[in-house]
Amino acid sequence: MSSEGTDTTTAPRRLRLGMVGGGRDAFIGGVHRIAARLDDRYELVAGAFSADAAKSKASAAELRVAPDRAYGSYPEMAAAESERPDGIDAVAIVTPNHVHHGPAKMFLEAGIHVICDKPLTTTLDDALDLAATVKRSGLVFGLTHNYTGYPMVRQAREMVRAGELGAIRVVQAEYPQDWLSERLEETGQKQAAWRTDPARAGAGGSIGDIGTHAFNLAAFITGLQATELCADLSTFVDGRALHDNAHVLLRYDGGTRGMLWSSQVAPGNENALRIRVYGEKGGLEWQQEHPNQLHHAPFGEPPRLITRGGPGSNEAAGRVTRIPPGHPEGYLEGFANIYGDVAEAILAHLEGRTAEPAALDFPGVEDGVRGVKFIDAVVQSSRAGGVWTDATVSLP
Repeated sequence: MSSEGTDTTTAPRRLRLGMVGGGRDAFIGGVHRIAARLDDRYELVAGAFSADAAKSKASAAELRVAPDRAYGSYPEMAAAESERPDGIDAVAIVTPNHVHHGPAKMFLEAGIHVICDKPLTTTLDDALDLAATVKRSGLVFGLTHNYTGYPMVRQAREMVRAGELGAIRVVQAEYPQDWLSERLEETGQKQAAWRTDPARAGAGGSIGDIGTHAFNLAAFITGLQATELCADLSTFVDGRALHDNAHVLLRYDGGTRGMLWSSQVAPGNENALRIRVYGEKGGLEWQQEHPNQLHHAPFGEPPRLITRGGPGSNEAAGRVTRIPPGHPEGYLEGFANIYGDVAEAILAHLEGRTAEPAALDFPGVEDGVRGVKFIDAVVQSSRAGGVWTDATVSLP
């Protein structure tokens, strides 16, 4: 986070963080640990890093977690940490999708704040149950849709809020990759194996893994919620259990129309998340692989390129900027911005004060429920032959 205006003499203590999952050979666990430490807001002190108790304890030793706080299971961890006077303030859940609901619910019920990787759960019933649990507990729940943490995404959101685009007419979002263009899951590659397994990933293939990012980003920037969708899912790689390509038409509240494409079989694409938003007064475009640039095209005027920290960059972008313009800043920092905002919300809760309003823009459990509903509606629509399907959900 930006250090401007920070009084270092009154810096709050580090929050004590636990982790479920993210042990040896895990990709996303390391990302979360770096993000949590980037602004020195958290200290990792406990973990159940694997479903294999021995592997969990070995991972804890590598991460310098004390042996008495290296747990063989998350129920053991939740019970023990909730009783300690120096117990964890928050837990990061960085497991495959099917192991999100159980630990999230258990730690919330133990009085511990939760930071969870996306998607929220593998079923809508579980998502709604978590939302109800969060509401009952009054605790902070952060969902790491990390792309919402990028400075120029925050800039775009603020520009839309300020009416610079006028009424939004069209939203186009896409997230193509190419890494599953062959049946990688048959080679023993861990990430491919679980992400293409319905038992661990849920019913959403590419739409659950990356399409939810595009869907969430569209809602985050525009402030609009989808009301209906029409979907066509395809499985191009023979023998694959889940779809690897999705085309979705969207209808938003207020009459806005949208299109979304997610694919993991698009050669030449690595993580090509892209969003375009068009209103009556102009358009915006942002690409994840060029994250420090925002294209703004006011209607009837020359297009403008806004760069992070450069002329035209706004306060919303500046708040989540760490390094000078012209230097790359992106993926890890986006995660870290969410961790930093969640830290402010948790500290405010612990100290009995109101959180800084700008820090409350991070995705939460309600965004997670909408994401799971999106996956559910896409699958239903495609199975029915691409019929228009209700995309709304009633939150607890």
